[in-house]
Amino acid sequence: MKVLLAEDEKRMNRALCELLRQEGYDVDAVENGEDALYAIEGDIYDLIVLDVMMPGMNGYDVARQARFAGIRTPILMLTAKGELDDKVEGLDSGADDYLTKPFMTRELLARLRALGRRGMPSADGGLSFEDLTLDVKNATLRCENGKSVRLGEKELHILEYLIANQGRVLTREQIALKIWGYESDAEYNNVEVYMSFARKKLAFVESRCEIKAKRGIGYELRCRNV
Repeated sequence: MKVLLAEDEKRMNRALCELLRQEGYDVDAVENGEDALYAIEGDIYDLIVLDVMMPGMNGYDVARQARFAGIRTPILMLTAKGELDDKVEGLDSGADDYLTKPFMTRELLARLRALGRRGMPSADGGLSFEDLTLDVKNATLRCENGKSVRLGEKELHILEYLIANQGRVLTREQIALKIWGYESDAEYNNVEVYMSFARKKLAFVESRCEIKAKRGIGYELRCRNV
């Protein structure tokens, strides 16, 4: 699960990064509001941990602008402000949950797990779209006609991202950042190569679904008319 951490206090930033990575999260960290908003607008994260008091732009404004831009990613807001009015402002600005500093790491992790369950695969590990079921746990793509195929790691993540965002066109940049990350040297042609692999798996199971390229924009998973 990919997490953006926005925290300006360097020691806290490092400690939270280490904690989250130990728990298996893929973490990108920033230290000010402008960088947080820029990263959020890429729409590649599964969770956002957002400090309120940051230089340049505070967490309330970051959350408001993110929601105005249509970003639906769950936001956990962290702050030293514990008054009721501060909590109300945080939630009204678009945060999904609010945690007051100092906090116990167990509580932070529990709240992140709860937020992370939103939009995740069902209890049996599956995501569905039209005639397809993607078994995330077993990296298997199944079609309602009974055919199935095993997926490579990148094919799995690409199809998972497309199904989770069904009805949306995802840009090449979003896909590259989501699958390979900011620190990767992956080129955009990597996206095209693995899209080709994913298309072959859809064809193998004879699904009605297809990955449609939008020229100059990106890709969308949609169902062909039959």
